[in-house]
Amino acid sequence: METGRIVRRGILAFSLVVAVALLFIDPGSGRRMQSAGAALIDADFPLSSLSASTLSGDSQLEEASLLPTVKLLAVEPGDTLAQILVDEGAASKEAHAAIEMLKKIYNPRDLRSGQEIEVTFQPSPDGLGGARFMGLSFEPDYAREISVKRGEDGSFSAKEAKKPLKHEIVRADGRIDSSLYEAAIKAGLSNNVLTTMVRVLSYDVDFQRDIQEGDSFSVFFERWFDEKGQPVHDGDVFYLSMTLSGKPLHYYRFKAADGLIDYFNQKGESVKKALLRTPADGARITSKFGKRNHPILGYSRMHKGIDFGLPTGAPIQAAGDGVVEMSGPNSGYGNYLRIRHTNGYATAYAHLSAFAKGVRVGKRVSQGQIVAYVGSTGMSTGPHLHYEVMVNGKQVNPLSVRMPSGRKLAGKELDQFNQAKLVTDKKMAEAPSIGKLAETKQ
Repeated sequence: METGRIVRRGILAFSLVVAVALLFIDPGSGRRMQSAGAALIDADFPLSSLSASTLSGDSQLEEASLLPTVKLLAVEPGDTLAQILVDEGAASKEAHAAIEMLKKIYNPRDLRSGQEIEVTFQPSPDGLGGARFMGLSFEPDYAREISVKRGEDGSFSAKEAKKPLKHEIVRADGRIDSSLYEAAIKAGLSNNVLTTMVRVLSYDVDFQRDIQEGDSFSVFFERWFDEKGQPVHDGDVFYLSMTLSGKPLHYYRFKAADGLIDYFNQKGESVKKALLRTPADGARITSKFGKRNHPILGYSRMHKGIDFGLPTGAPIQAAGDGVVEMSGPNSGYGNYLRIRHTNGYATAYAHLSAFAKGVRVGKRVSQGQIVAYVGSTGMSTGPHLHYEVMVNGKQVNPLSVRMPSGRKLAGKELDQFNQAKLVTDKKMAEAPSIGKLAETKQ
């Protein structure tokens, strides 16, 4: 069957060549006419030579057409694995059979938007039927690869493979020339480590005003490398420091007696304050606390908070643990949220586009929880967050008020922290810098 189909293709190819040649033959003289770019066809050209050549090339093309095809797909919001496979051509019954095997080692519902999946199909041998679904594979995290494959009997099997990775504790140092972000990327830090740095430093550092050219930082953290020595994942940050205008700040990761893991300064004081200075990521101050010319009213009056320029819908975090005191329209404030904290402190958030689900009067919220979204309601000229801090009912400057401190270690717990701090300092002094480590791995 295969040989017959190949021979027929060879004869067809020869017939086409002859037909083309006839177009260039002078009917009167019987001579071949030459044309630019046209090959001359000899009347005595042997069929056996043409068919052998055609057979060889055609066979290679046919073998290539039978190779499995692999499609790289990305999970999009709202996608299900079953729908992805069916949309790509898998039979519904086979897609579900493969997923049932996958469920034994991995829950398909854990797939997140952006996850890449390789799906394999086998073309039909005769080229007439649809391609056959053969399996799929993906990497749910940096350490594992999961695959589902069809066996010779047509059934599917699932397998989880652990990647051979090397774990090291490394150090990175950087100098700020323009921004913390650019300096961190230049130092070889991942977004994972940078996010931790920003979260820890945000309690004590105003990223707009405090960071200057020439400031520096150091980070001590865990990193995993693949077989080629390339970094594939960064884990916990055990220590970080930052020097601002010559003043050093040190933070150590420590697990307290009650199991709480937090970052503490050299005195054993938690980095966490009772209130965040900035309740939104990437916030840019557009109007400070104090007297100003009101942009709508047109006359000077006291601005009792600070404004952060943010796009509509940007999430707003609760500045601290507390209870919602007010949630709803409030005159020129537009949609307004006020949270009561401990020790006479309260925070307010105005001009909101919406409140987070479940945020209502009497509801308890925790520090960092998303409670609302940026908008431009009330007396507002554009989307922004108006943020206020109140002490005993009076608005104070959020940028200059001394935020109430958080947890302080004492007694036996402080002694344990000091011992852990010494161990961290020693290990960090011995740890390789990721810059030098990269040089040795090349």
